[in-house]
Amino acid sequence: MAQGRSLLLSGSLVLLLGGCGFGTLQPLRGLNDQLQRAGTGQSPSLAMGWLALISGQSGREQVLLVELGRSMPVPLPGLNRPDAQPLGVSVDGRGERLALVRQLEGRTELVLYNRRTQSLQPLPIKPDGVPRQVNISADGRILAVQVSRGGLWQVDLLALP
Repeated sequence: MAQGRSLLLSGSLVLLLGGCGFGTLQPLRGLNDQLQRAGTGQSPSLAMGWLALISGQSGREQVLLVELGRSMPVPLPGLNRPDAQPLGVSVDGRGERLALVRQLEGRTELVLYNRRTQSLQPLPIKPDGVPRQVNISADGRILAVQVSRGGLWQVDLLALP
């Protein structure tokens, strides 16, 4: 009896797990086509109704923010400098704050962009280190930053004002 129940349970488990497969994932039409026309894309960050990424054409890369509900890019005045190279970006759940790692004048820096005020604020890292990747929390109050210090990669959590 116990062996029969075990066999039945095993068979049910196999059927259940087999039904959990995703099959073939398909790109979302429309928005994917727009993103491809914008050029190369890297470092995507999704938060609620927002997509931030680094997009480039002709060797010039910049941060792009898309409001997913409208499938439209939104302006980011003061963020994309021609002499800066974005390396990583993350967006909060309101699409209001973007955290960015970029190279500027030979140094790698961490900055916070506020879309409402169109302001860019450098964020010093203490102890000193070189940022590589960044992720901002959905509420825009905490950053997780991958930092190189003395040849070792570490993760710092930073509370934002």
